[in-house]
Amino acid sequence: MRLLKLLLLLGFLALQYRLWFGGNGIFDYYQNREHVARVAADNGLLLKRNRHLAADVADLKSGMESLEELARNELGMIAPGETFFRIVPTKED
Repeated sequence: MRLLKLLLLLGFLALQYRLWFGGNGIFDYYQNREHVARVAADNGLLLKRNRHLAADVADLKSGMESLEELARNELGMIAPGETFFRIVPTKED
């Protein structure tokens, strides 16, 4: 009877060890849960960025206004008949 109790206790302790410290145990579960939360947050930011880029692509495909705006901002282009003004801030001593 005493040997049976000892074997049952050892078996229980072995199972507890595997539950807490073994592969796919409780510690792994909490680490993976935190990792999934970080990845989900990153995916949310990337999804927002992708929506913004898709809207930009749709604007560029649909009309000339957005294409002209991009050319002015990125390439410094000026349409015929326009006057370009550059405002340079003064250095205050």
